Amino acid sequence: MKKNVFLLAVCGLVMTSCMIPEKLSYMRDIKPNVRYSIPQKPEIRIQPDDRLRIVVLSEQRDLAAPFNTGVGGTQVSAGGEITTRTDAITEEGYLVDREGNIEFPGLGILRVEGSTLHELSDEIQSSLRRKSMLGNAVVAVSLLNFKILLMGEINSIGILSVPEGKITLLEAILQSGGVTNNASIKDVEVTREDENGLRMTKVDLRTVSMYNSPVFYLQQNDVVYVRPRVAQRTAREERGWQLYSIILGMVTTISTTLLLFNVYKK
Repeated sequence: MKKNVFLLAVCGLVMTSCMIPEKLSYMRDIKPNVRYSIPQKPEIRIQPDDRLRIVVLSEQRDLAAPFNTGVGGTQVSAGGEITTRTDAITEEGYLVDREGNIEFPGLGILRVEGSTLHELSDEIQSSLRRKSMLGNAVVAVSLLNFKILLMGEINSIGILSVPEGKITLLEAILQSGGVTNNASIKDVEVTREDENGLRMTKVDLRTVSMYNSPVFYLQQNDVVYVRPRVAQRTAREERGWQLYSIILGMVTTISTTLLLFNVYKK
């Protein structure tokens, strides 16, 4: 009898411990006063379906105006400062087609897929000067629809827009409300599309080595998935688990009571 009660008590303790969530601890192996090298942030490369804002600046504003027909929400101040109306971002810009091209005024079809924003800026600027369209042109290129998809054990799953065009994996998770108590931060997956197809990379947020991951700096259209630590139970499984816990608790209580009663009788 005593043996049975002991086993029931052990089972109850094990079941209780399984329900205690694991404490989340980022960068467990980082040490104070130690300098860690961080790789340089890679430049964004243009992909199909990207929407680009291309602004041509010049002292001859009337001559530059025809090249800014695709930037309806952009205003250029006398000092050259560029401002954008947030309500126009989704409608303005140059949409990169599935072949990786855009059509730019005066220059026609431009192949932009795979280029960085700086490379495209230099290309347009050089073409305008070489063709004597605008000798003193300065071109600024930025990405309007930088978005990240967050899934799994994140408190606010969905699409995260990044107006600044740059974000790290930690920043994206933080801006989405952080991870849930059931998150496995050692199994964070980032899926990225490039010219060769899709590639998934795993990141362990518990170690400082995550800074060296090629996906620590996120790119447009990345998919971030945080795996669950424990598989979520269905409603039916949850009801069965609750019933099982109640029955086990009743059996444990009855067995303990009988044991104490027998001890008292003796």
